[in-house]
Amino acid sequence: MDPAARDAAEEASAFSHPAVAPDATAAYGDHPDQVVDFYAPRDGRDRAPLVVALHGGAWRAPYDRGHLTPFADFLARRGFAIASVEYRRGGGLPHQGGTAPVAGRWPETFDDVAAALDAVPELAAAHLPRADTGRIVLTGHSAGGHLALWAAARHVLPAGSPWRLPAPPPLRGVVALAPIAHFARAVELGVCGGAVTELLGGPEAYGTRAASADPAALLPTGIATTVVQGREDVVVPYAVADAYAEAAAGAGETVGLTLLEETGHFPLIDPATDACAVVAEEIAQLAW
Repeated sequence: MDPAARDAAEEASAFSHPAVAPDATAAYGDHPDQVVDFYAPRDGRDRAPLVVALHGGAWRAPYDRGHLTPFADFLARRGFAIASVEYRRGGGLPHQGGTAPVAGRWPETFDDVAAALDAVPELAAAHLPRADTGRIVLTGHSAGGHLALWAAARHVLPAGSPWRLPAPPPLRGVVALAPIAHFARAVELGVCGGAVTELLGGPEAYGTRAASADPAALLPTGIATTVVQGREDVVVPYAVADAYAEAAAGAGETVGLTLLEETGHFPLIDPATDACAVVAEEIAQLAW
């Protein structure tokens, strides 16, 4: 199948599922986007591992957590408790003559992800008491995969970073789905219409900010990490995940890379696909 046609069909399938309302929503800040949706495990179990999910969409405002709700429900039906995080994204006019809204807001996007992850254990205790906050797995798709890897690496951020943690975050691990995980490779390939450069505030800011935002620069983390990637992904190509795995190896860390043949970008979050079942199994391997 033509790659563009495959991608369009896979995207249409992923976005065809009805939205699934959460069981509870809680705020971690005052902005309307500073909220977390909670989904209880559908099998009724107590002390279920908590999966914290970060949606993708190139860090751009038109894409919110709504498109991830079928995936969250899919994982809840697999026995997980879910916390789906919203965060501030780029909006307004296109950047530098582009056709899409600006990608991300610096530093607000990172402020929000850090604040949300710090708040989730307490919020889950109040709004999702069946969740076991001692067993947290972080996942994210595409731009959300980048944010998941970044959030797991806050303890290795440069000294003086406002997001730096004094110790590794209490995670069982990270399962990053087609993540924008290696900025230099993503910029080289023009991923998401130059979204990486926009996220950091433009070319003039890239050099100074990448060290605090690029997962490939924040290694090793000591956190168990798996990347799930479609071989046929034309949105965030396999080369980006491969470059991240190579950077990890160069830093003395092994990153699991699960490469799915005949699979593009969107099946990883599409409950109708075998790829989504693989994702759930990778999360289970870390959670249980």
